[in-house]
Amino acid sequence: MKHRVLRSVFNRKMLIFLLLLLQIAALVFIVVAQSLKSWLFGFLLSVIGFIIAVRIIVRRGESAYKFTWLFVVIIFPVFGTLFYLLFNYQSSSKRFSEGVRNSEEHMRKYINLAGSDLETAVKKHPEFSINFRYLEKCSFPVFSGTEAEYLPIGEQMFAELKLALESAEKYIFMEYFIVREGDMWREIFEILKKKAEQGVIVKVMYDDIGSFFGLPKNFRTTLKKYKIECAVFNPFRPFLISMQNNRDHRKITSVDGKTAFTGGINISDEYINKISPFGHWKDSGVKLHGKAAWALTSMFLQMWEFATREKPDYDFFYPYKDTPCTVKGAGFFQPYMDSPTDAEDVGEHVYMQIINNARDYLYITTPYLIIDDKMLGALALAAKSGVDVRIVTPHVADKKFVHATTRSYYMELIEAGVTIYEYTEGFIHAKTFVSDDKIAVVGTTNLDFRSLYLHFECGVVIYDNPVVAAVRDDFNKIISVSEKVSAAQCKAKFFKRIWQAFLRLFAPLM
Repeated sequence: MKHRVLRSVFNRKMLIFLLLLLQIAALVFIVVAQSLKSWLFGFLLSVIGFIIAVRIIVRRGESAYKFTWLFVVIIFPVFGTLFYLLFNYQSSSKRFSEGVRNSEEHMRKYINLAGSDLETAVKKHPEFSINFRYLEKCSFPVFSGTEAEYLPIGEQMFAELKLALESAEKYIFMEYFIVREGDMWREIFEILKKKAEQGVIVKVMYDDIGSFFGLPKNFRTTLKKYKIECAVFNPFRPFLISMQNNRDHRKITSVDGKTAFTGGINISDEYINKISPFGHWKDSGVKLHGKAAWALTSMFLQMWEFATREKPDYDFFYPYKDTPCTVKGAGFFQPYMDSPTDAEDVGEHVYMQIINNARDYLYITTPYLIIDDKMLGALALAAKSGVDVRIVTPHVADKKFVHATTRSYYMELIEAGVTIYEYTEGFIHAKTFVSDDKIAVVGTTNLDFRSLYLHFECGVVIYDNPVVAAVRDDFNKIISVSEKVSAAQCKAKFFKRIWQAFLRLFAPLM
């Protein structure tokens, strides 16, 4: 018993948290002690704080983040200034961003190996020419020659995933924000071991924060024992640095580059309702078979290169080098990814274009609704213009403060004509957009600041394919077991309004 207690106290996770707390305590102590001891120290920091405040105002960036930092620096000039300098000016964060950019540049040379169907898509759907061309400009081609299946629940996604893994002949790539021990991982692991033994290349990558409490410390060693390569994205280190915010929130599986999955579903038992910490877990995903699967495969290889510093051989992994893709399929597809290390907020722009182009209806599912004034205004404008805008969020909270902040946006949206529902069966984790029976997005990006601006994300824009109708039909099923939120329910008393305003002030940090 004594040894178990000692191990729990001195394990990696506990040490990291203790070191972080010590850094914060040391920072507070230095600020308080020096401010009391020397007025010059406080004065100099106040001057630096003023300079930083001006820099925050003039530099390019999301206005909500700028406002939050301004608030911290101005209200707490000494502590806020030191914290800003510590958090934003470190060589490790610059190296991190440079490494991501280099791997992305490498990927861009190969993501188009399957060719682009841009001109055909524009001719057939001129109403989406802006959408097509924007993502093409961001190096994400338009694909036809793809069959797609919408997977409206984790259990169905899991069944399809296992079938695809069993069919692997050359390689299996898996990249997830959360990998957690349990029935789901055990079944997948058994298949991966078997395929690796057969000579299939198997690569597994997970985010260190997302999987922090779900995996044993010998996880990578165990995988290596069975010839499975494993990489950890952005290992969590006990230092107050901005890059710790940049997590790999993507969910990608690629089998031979011919079949690929993405969506909201991680590798953990709640996603397939084996356990129910928040009631029924409603999630969704999409399976692509054909040319568009190569784009998700390329995205995996890009992140693998960054995490391992190994340059992958894209030509070797490209599945249609010797035999052209013969897959047929309706419509067009644009898989895309988003990075917090550049100035291009791809995920937000994809969503904004769909909001602005909606003419009949716009249906959205998201676990969190914490948005900036631009998106709030766009949703309100669409509703006021006669578009049937409906949004479903969870009724059961997984994070109390975040859920309370989500609800603080309801009144403004409802007053503008947006219909808000809460999924009463449990927790809805699906991230989907569908509009006008013509366009849909299934991906990993939540409607919150972290997903839109801080995390690495991915998704698929789907045009004129039966998946669009499937997403719409699934949405209608969701609202049949959801509660419509009324304006009367959103009316808050004075102290609750103050609390909501306070939460909104710090929304960019949630």
